Parts: sequence; C-alpha cells; structure tokens
Amino acid sequence: MGSTEEELFASARRELFSAVIGDVMDQMGLQHQFLPPAIVPLERSMTVCGRALTVLEADISDEAAGESRNGGSERPFGLMLDALDDLKTSEVYICTGGSPRYALWGEMMSVRAMKCGAAGAVVDGYSRDTRGVIGLGFPTFSHGSYAQDQGPRGKVVDFRIPIQVGQVRVSPGDIVFGDVDGVCVVPRVAEQEALARAFEKARREKVVRRALEEGVSARDAFEKYGIL
Repeated sequence: MGSTEEELFASARRELFSAVIGDVMDQMGLQHQFLPPAIVPLERSMTVCGRALTVLEADISDEAAGESRNGGSERPFGLMLDALDDLKTSEVYICTGGSPRYALWGEMMSVRAMKCGAAGAVVDGYSRDTRGVIGLGFPTFSHGSYAQDQGPRGKVVDFRIPIQVGQVRVSPGDIVFGDVDGVCVVPRVAEQEALARAFEKARREKVVRRALEEGVSARDAFEKYGIL
C-alpha cells in the first residue's frame, strides 16, 4: 500500500479488482456495496479508483425551469458546471437521479475532469461522445452510449451530498472502485480495514492459483487457504 493517498489508489488500480474488494466487505458485514450491474466501463480495460464527488441530477424541462422559484434551475445544466469545476485530485464524479432519456457524461466533461486531476466518472445513466472519451483514456462507467443531451432535459440540483445509487448509499469522500466486473463503494469509515484486507486477499489468491495450477484439488485448496 502506498504512503500517500495517490500512491494507495495507484496500487489499488494495479493490484486489486472489484471482486476481491466486494468479498472482504461481505466478510465485514457490508453486503450491499455494489452499484447496479448496468453500470459498466466504456472500455473493458478501464479501472477507476478514487474518492466520490457525489452529484444529484433531476429531470426538468426548459418550460419548468422558467417558472421555477429555484434560481439554479434557470442556469444551463443547473449546478453541473460547478460540480465539474469542483473536482479535486483523485476524485470520481458519481452521478444519479435523472431518467435514462439523456446522457450524463461526455467528452468535454472528461477533458475538464482530467485537467482537475479527477480519477474517473461513474454515472447511473448514459454517457456520450464515446470515441472521444475512450481516446482520452478517461475511466468512464455508465449504462452505455446514448447521444441525447441533458441540456434541455436534466440539470444537476446539488453535489457533495449523500446520494442513493441502486441499493448503495454513497457519501462524499467514500472510495469508489470499478472495473469490468462492477463498481463498488467502500464507506470512508471502513476503508482502512477493507483495503488492507483486500490487498492481503489479492496476494493470497495468487498463491492459491499457483496451487491449483500445480494440481491441488479445489477442496484441498479451499480447506488450506480459505479462498477459491
């Protein structure tokens, strides 16, 4: 594990995977920490690890915005530009709340996020500009690609607040880890123990794999190492 937070996250991206983190959280009694399985990386090799910048989206029409008593609703994209500009080093833009009628992430947002030092984006909805985002190599997780713009259809109504994504409550600063097998959230209060256990389990799994490759039976391997 790294001595700084950035080094820790880099080590996690190299050595860990969502399954091993999920397994240790199960053992800790944190059994509902995976986001919905519809949220997948734009490219299978993408891995994201960082702290959550939580973002809440809501559907809204231009007509409704003009009649709203909330001044933020009259601004293009609501508070989305503010949330984007507020990204810090190693943070993950994680957004939920809108309907699946429009994209919540795109290429220009990725460019700005990268300039801020962000680690990636995870949206409970669609993303667009897929070729551009993949070309940037910016880790982006979504329900898939859909070009329709959020501009006249949805706005960010708040950020850096607790949000609910599927069965997972995500608080600002929680650790978000995602790869091709899913995205899980490690609560800040449990992160030290969870990550320590995950690194240990990942390294032990390499030992078990070697034993299986040498012909040890699945039962014998499990009884000896407690892992399979």
